[in-house]
Amino acid sequence: MCLAFPAKVLEIEGNLATVEHSGIKRAASLMLLPETKVGDYVLVHAGFAMQIVDRREVEEIDALKAEMNGAPRTVFELR
Repeated sequence: MCLAFPAKVLEIEGNLATVEHSGIKRAASLMLLPETKVGDYVLVHAGFAMQIVDRREVEEIDALKAEMNGAPRTVFELR
């Protein structure tokens, strides 16, 4: 099973972005989202930025992921 992960766009060069999540940087294609700007958050799947998301969604996704790994329930606190 593959999952998309949220990442912040740090740099853009042509159709390729450098994105970062949890301290890990990697390249992501912007061919599907040419309107992406530095500072945006995107969902990355299979090396492609698939959707622009807001910071609130990223916080919620991170909290849910932490819960799946055994952290105390926090998602209700975000709302």
